[in-house]
Amino acid sequence: MLPKYKEKLDEIQNSVKEIADGLLKANELILEAMKECDSEAFGHAREHIRNVSNKATAIDNGIVKTLALFSPEAKDLRLLVAYLKITNELVRASSNTRSFIKGFITTCQELERDIVNEYAMPMQRATIEALNNMVEMITNCDVDEVQELYSKVLIAESKSDDLYDMIETNVLSKIDEHSDFKKTNKMLSSLRKSEKIADRALSIASLLLYASIGGEFS
Repeated sequence: MLPKYKEKLDEIQNSVKEIADGLLKANELILEAMKECDSEAFGHAREHIRNVSNKATAIDNGIVKTLALFSPEAKDLRLLVAYLKITNELVRASSNTRSFIKGFITTCQELERDIVNEYAMPMQRATIEALNNMVEMITNCDVDEVQELYSKVLIAESKSDDLYDMIETNVLSKIDEHSDFKKTNKMLSSLRKSEKIADRALSIASLLLYASIGGEFS
């Protein structure tokens, strides 16, 4: 592999991981903020997902230039094409994270503490678990380990989805004619964003698995 080509691949990989690391850190800070409904701590989480769209565009431009200059084949080509899709998923996950922060700041105090402790926080932990294993996949070159990490992301995403369903069932079961439907919908919409972040982590993990072992690309 040409030194310049290897340098460009490493640069792209590091830039992708930098965004993913920021996304993971933001969600870890969200979990801490959820314990006391700390609006200032939620604000600190936002700092780790700033300018993601601009960063993703810069990565995409770098990928296109690399494809044009070096015409990579086989696994390297799969990796670069996967990264083109991954940057979009990272932008969407960051947007979901910002929306979750914004919505949860306004609904946190209104949620029953039991729901937060028993469902919302475990759901956020599952989201973090999915993100953490996805981030590990980015720089892992061992096919068996990549497959194992993908399985962990899949399990964590499923856990997050199941916990959201439990929250939804719990909240909706308490609705009566005196309930504030607008507030309830806003609350569920906010919590749904956490589950969406886990979805994005799984999408990225699927792309990284494709880059590692090939297969169908959707």
